[in-house]
Amino acid sequence: MTDIRELVVLDTDEITRVDKFLAKKMPEFSRSEIQKFLITRPDNTTPKMSEKVKAGDVFLIQIPHQETTVATDNISSDFDLDILYEDDDIIVINKPRGVVMYPSAGNKTGTLVQNILAHTHLSALGGETRPGVVHRLDKDTSGVMVFAKSDTAFRNLVQIFSNHDLTRKYVAFVWGIPNWEEAEITGNIARSSRNRQKMSMVKTGGKPSHTDVAVINAWPREKISQMRCTLYTGRTHQIRLHLSAHGFPVLCDPLYGRGTTRLGSVRNEELLDFLRTHDGQMLHAELLEFRHPTTGETMRFKSRLPDDMLELKEILENA
Repeated sequence: MTDIRELVVLDTDEITRVDKFLAKKMPEFSRSEIQKFLITRPDNTTPKMSEKVKAGDVFLIQIPHQETTVATDNISSDFDLDILYEDDDIIVINKPRGVVMYPSAGNKTGTLVQNILAHTHLSALGGETRPGVVHRLDKDTSGVMVFAKSDTAFRNLVQIFSNHDLTRKYVAFVWGIPNWEEAEITGNIARSSRNRQKMSMVKTGGKPSHTDVAVINAWPREKISQMRCTLYTGRTHQIRLHLSAHGFPVLCDPLYGRGTTRLGSVRNEELLDFLRTHDGQMLHAELLEFRHPTTGETMRFKSRLPDDMLELKEILENA
């Protein structure tokens, strides 16, 4: 079965090349995939990908149906998966802290994707090393993640995440006690020119970002708060950067935490030992809610705090 879509260039659309316009309107496909589709105008002429679009232009895109799977010769079973849900189209995992998403130059084995492939198949549309991946969590961030098993699910989930048509909530333990209960953090994010491993807030350029933050616990004597963050965009390191830029860096965050400058004020020996010896930011993807990419059913998944964050909370409550 072939999927036929009609895309119309509106006055509000950015005036750009045909290939860039189509890529923006169909983010679930790569540009190389789009170039393989049959693309025509209503008069059956074929546009060049390099030509400019204009308001009123109409494009008919024929997308052939195909299902692809990933070869399972690059799999590993290094840890037990915490599977929250699974069907023919998606699998939802509670990711542990300290696990890399997929293979890369410094991480050839033991990744989350490789362990999922040892259990089931994933859509190959994400690429050879990132099959089924439609969103990401940092290595040391734990919590709920969804992966696509079918190609249809992959394309629809990419669209859902691109349109931010879902709910994502995180829990973080941070340095500092704010004088507010709720806050909205916005601003553009770009890669730092000083440290390419970090992101930074910028006045011009970059990509817009938006996080809502609510204080759910506070320990004034330890100068530590527990916050719930609602993510409206999905920029790299967004929550870690937003909180740090506003004076509330996540505990144990090696990039944005600035923890060494604050440890001198910690008087509780048990808390001090935890902060000095623990690896990985105290950030957890607590909730993920979205419509199922093939059935349209509302799916809601929530995971409890991981053991290390529960340990930290117990230390703070008993301090």
